[in-house]
Amino acid sequence: MAKPSSADDVKLMSSYETVRAELLAPQFADRIDKPLAFWALPNDRRLPTAFLGRTLRDLLSTPYPQLAATAGIGRKKLLTFVKLLVRATKDDVLGPDALNEMQAQEPEPISGLDEMGNFDPNRVSEVVWASWRETARRHAIGQELLGRLAPSLATLPTVIWTTPLSFYLDKTLGEIRQLKTHGEKRVNVVLEVLYTVHQMLSHIEKDSGLAVRLSPRNIAAVEDWMGEARSRPYPPAIGEVEQHLVEPLMRQLEIDAGDTVCKLARGRLGVGAPAESVRNQSKSLGVTRARIYQLLEECNHVMTVRWPEGRRLLDDFAQWLDESYASAECANMLASLREMLYPLKFDSVAEHLRADAQGAAVAE
Repeated sequence: MAKPSSADDVKLMSSYETVRAELLAPQFADRIDKPLAFWALPNDRRLPTAFLGRTLRDLLSTPYPQLAATAGIGRKKLLTFVKLLVRATKDDVLGPDALNEMQAQEPEPISGLDEMGNFDPNRVSEVVWASWRETARRHAIGQELLGRLAPSLATLPTVIWTTPLSFYLDKTLGEIRQLKTHGEKRVNVVLEVLYTVHQMLSHIEKDSGLAVRLSPRNIAAVEDWMGEARSRPYPPAIGEVEQHLVEPLMRQLEIDAGDTVCKLARGRLGVGAPAESVRNQSKSLGVTRARIYQLLEECNHVMTVRWPEGRRLLDDFAQWLDESYASAECANMLASLREMLYPLKFDSVAEHLRADAQGAAVAE
């Protein structure tokens, strides 16, 4: 393809020259030394692989006929090549461009969203990833844990619940995908966490005087209610404690640990479900008591990540209830909740079982 042979080829060369002139302008000096692969998406087809490792500076200094004559580069790959160059001129989403007449589809967004505005990891390019990383750095949240910020722990592999954002902030998408144990599923959930953070913080200036609390919605509601309750001259009734303290935490458990764990937790507390002993719960589910204890331990695993301050805040709230002469029902409910979410008496399932065995021996 040494020279244009059709009207479409002339349009393609013209589009290349137009975007080339734009990219060589001073405003794009910060992008000119990045490789073309920086603007490629995982679901792109017909990528000009011979060009991906070359910088924009190198490619744009090469005459179009020479590029077109590269081995393995046909018209369709040249079309994708020009499409990537157009992406390089955009900060977020592609707008209409000179290639519309030659493409059977609308230009695709590169902001991580699909046509319906939903998050799509296959539409995250290196340039968008770099923007999300910069947002996290600007607000100095690298110490935040992935598990603290994930939409749901159910979709996040347990081994990275306590991984700080900073682990990923200095890496490109390509480098993350090369990490051991980081397959497509794991990379996708990491991208979703950074996308969520970017959506919250991207429009807030670092020195604006405003602060955003990065916390699960249900946890934030519990903290707000406890603060409001303690400002009153009288303690809350048991109904309030169940509605504003226990219920939001049960909803969070359902999001992060699933329906089964949530039902077991409700049964242990007698909130939103009939109160049940572990023995009866094991019979109902047809599993051993050891399995019930294992499932209930998920409550602690979840809350340790989602609400690390919860142990202290619940202890402080319990002390205030005692000093405010709250009802015995409130005190008992809070004690049961505290023991289930942040247990002190037992450190493992084995200790639960030993205690059960000792109790049974005494009873006999």
